[in-house]
Amino acid sequence: MKYMALLAVALLLCGTTAYAQRDVGSEPVKVEMINAQGEKIGSATLTPDPKGVRVSIQVSKLPPGTHGFHIHAVGICDPPDFKTADGHFNPFKKEHGLQNPGGPHGGDLPNLVVGPDGTATTEAVAPGLRFTDGPESIFPPGDTALVIHANADDERTDPDGKAGDRIACGVISKPKTKTSPG
Repeated sequence: MKYMALLAVALLLCGTTAYAQRDVGSEPVKVEMINAQGEKIGSATLTPDPKGVRVSIQVSKLPPGTHGFHIHAVGICDPPDFKTADGHFNPFKKEHGLQNPGGPHGGDLPNLVVGPDGTATTEAVAPGLRFTDGPESIFPPGDTALVIHANADDERTDPDGKAGDRIACGVISKPKTKTSPG
């Protein structure tokens, strides 16, 4: 009987821990995208994914063609050049590029293809990143940013894939934790 009680306590503790891990950062994160003039041009939604962080984006008013698309290290999007977003988010200290044998950065995403009408809708996963605490967290101390570049990313050249100027940006902020009433 003593062992059954210990087993029950152990299962309760394990269940509580598993629930807490699942609950941390499980809310989708909405990102408002702006262009170099500070105008809203669309939005993105980030959600946890078994392989990393899923990024779903819908944007408009962009030049047609292929554009680099990355998560940047600092969540500040000051137009017109968005250099305040700093470099690519790179918690694993790798080289840039999805096709680079020494990469990729945690924030490297596939290129975004904008249609002739200036719109784009796509989903991509940033592999290895998480909504939980720790070095792989999409929410390090401070916010991060989602950035669209003027040119295509060659997916190999460190540190930025020769993607060029930054033409759109959105701040990725950690969701506010919900408190229970009471």
